[in-house]
Amino acid sequence: MSVSGAVKRIIPLFDRVLVQRVKAAERTASGLYIPEKSQETLNEAVVVAVGPGAPDKDGVVRPVAVKEGERILLPPYGGNSVKVGDQEYFLYRDSEILAKLSE
Repeated sequence: MSVSGAVKRIIPLFDRVLVQRVKAAERTASGLYIPEKSQETLNEAVVVAVGPGAPDKDGVVRPVAVKEGERILLPPYGGNSVKVGDQEYFLYRDSEILAKLSE
């Protein structure tokens, strides 16, 4: 099974969202390589999978606010790390996501 196939098998529960952080630039615009220690960690991610939503106090399931493929803004800390092969993904609650990014 391929790595992308293994990721597709991860289905978040309730209001959780599986995301993959966007990689920071490894080169400058002029072509110089940026050392790994100097690369900043971006708070931007792409949604890989979403859960069905969480029930509220009345038992009504509230859907998640984001969809697969959308770019989002994350808090600098938090989330649960999930490793699949050599790729790292994160699980966040829908309420922890700061914003959607328009294209």
